[in-house]
Amino acid sequence: MEGTHPKPRLAWHETLELHELVAFQSGGLMRLKKSYPKVMDGELKKIYMVFIQGLTANLKELMAFYPVAPRVADRNPEPDTDISMKRGDETGYYAGQILGWAKSAVRNYAVALTETTTPILHQVLLKQMVSAVQMHYMVFSFMYRRGMYPAHDLHQLLAGDLMRAKTALSMKY
Repeated sequence: MEGTHPKPRLAWHETLELHELVAFQSGGLMRLKKSYPKVMDGELKKIYMVFIQGLTANLKELMAFYPVAPRVADRNPEPDTDISMKRGDETGYYAGQILGWAKSAVRNYAVALTETTTPILHQVLLKQMVSAVQMHYMVFSFMYRRGMYPAHDLHQLLAGDLMRAKTALSMKY
């Protein structure tokens, strides 16, 4: 039958995009829930609720695709990643926040550069994008060395995503 697969499986490239979306939204949900009690304005608090509910729904939908992600091997059911979370240390959370910011900055600069026609502005944006790439590498390297980002182990990477998404979903606010 055209367009159907006997055994649904995600392709490698869409699995990596899924990882990026779940990691980004888990960090965002954690940040929103940590900030929510500090928001004093009633209207802004309602906006926060819309975002929290939206990210919660998104994560639940996206997590349903993890069982059909490609698997290199079914080993280590518990990820070794982000051991800091198990200790109650939030180093992984804070490092992940800057990693997400740096990745977003690189993407934003790349788009801005394609729209820039003024040479001096182009030079400034290019210089700042290179800086954002270097900052991304700095925090990625920190996380990788500390076992917080197992970039070469898809199984651990996806298991860590699920662990952080479940943590974000279960956080009180």
